[in-house]
Amino acid sequence: MSDTSTQHVIYPEDKLPFTKNIIASVQHIIAMFGATVLGPLLMGFDPNVAILFSGVATLIFYFCVSGKIPSYLGSSFSFIAAVIAVTGYTGTGANSHLDIALGGILAAGLLYAGVGYLVTRIGHVWIESLLPPVLTGVIVAVIGLNLAPVAVHQINGSLSDIAFGLMTITFVALAAVYLPRFWARLPILIGGAAASLLYCVAGNVLGLVKPIGFADFIGADWLGVPHFSYPAFDITAITMIAPVAIILMAENLGHVRAIAAMTERNLDDSLGRAFMGDGLATIVSSFFGGTGVTTYAENMGVMAITKNFSSRTFVFAGVIAILLGFSPKFGALIHLIPSPVIGGLSFVVFGLITATAGRIWVDGKINFSDPKNLITVGVTAVIGAGDLSIKIGSFSLGGIAVATFTAIGLYHGLAYVEKHKKQ
Repeated sequence: MSDTSTQHVIYPEDKLPFTKNIIASVQHIIAMFGATVLGPLLMGFDPNVAILFSGVATLIFYFCVSGKIPSYLGSSFSFIAAVIAVTGYTGTGANSHLDIALGGILAAGLLYAGVGYLVTRIGHVWIESLLPPVLTGVIVAVIGLNLAPVAVHQINGSLSDIAFGLMTITFVALAAVYLPRFWARLPILIGGAAASLLYCVAGNVLGLVKPIGFADFIGADWLGVPHFSYPAFDITAITMIAPVAIILMAENLGHVRAIAAMTERNLDDSLGRAFMGDGLATIVSSFFGGTGVTTYAENMGVMAITKNFSSRTFVFAGVIAILLGFSPKFGALIHLIPSPVIGGLSFVVFGLITATAGRIWVDGKINFSDPKNLITVGVTAVIGAGDLSIKIGSFSLGGIAVATFTAIGLYHGLAYVEKHKKQ
């Protein structure tokens, strides 16, 4: 691959020739593929619907920001813990309580879009004051920590399950560390594929583990309408899932700033429209059975490598994703992934979510010698990891929601006391 420093920069408003645009869009499909497919599998959603609406979401976002912020929107991992807590999903098959999860995700989208509209009217500074890096970091960490028991449960079966789970983790790590730069951006896809292939040999050739059944894949049609699902509204599900919108805001803020830096443009004026676009996309996706969506770091990595920031590339990628969503054969292929492999991928993904908090704190230059920061992070992390829930009658707040509100209240309360103590 050529040195990116010598590459010509293609800006958001620039157009690529049709053939080059197709090739560039396929790169983005590959980059988002592993994570966007894994997200719905971990929550019991239909991966065909999730892929289809990742494409729809990308187009919605493009039109909301008028093409000024090149981004692909895929399944957000931030919803996983709350969805599992609300639905009691065990990790295999379809989620029998998908409808109430969709209602909660739709509520998060409404909240998110509403904040986006507010930002377009009064600016974005108040968000950074409400959610400084110390808070966004610990809330992200809580999501990963809260999901840890789910990952352990998925491979905590036979010795062969544990072995293939650990093998999957190893393959993902090797892909991320040792492959060339572009391919190193796709460790989930590559590691998962390698582990699945090895599992197939062990099961279908050597008979060492339960074989993979290919009958459904062979019998699936190439084209067909996916199985849409629709939301139902439950107050407990809404109160547990809607606060995830706070995480999406923090993610989107970081992504917009990253793209602004890469394109050497100030995109702060478009931040409200970016929030609205992501929120509206989440609403539309959840209304038909798709996951909540967010802008993808994987695709920003591709942009950084290729220097191609053309927004029209993402229009092409969105259309391709929609076409994939209408292929039952594609969905059947996804369901061939063995359970221990999904478990191993869960370890990696949930661990990376947790570790992202460290990057946020480092980038934000958080001073942990400050008792305000240390106490806020420590207390919030324990609440989230322990899944402390609050129930009053039929009203319930899950561990992530309790941790989020505790973090915000504790930090700003201590900051208020600190400020007035100095006066």
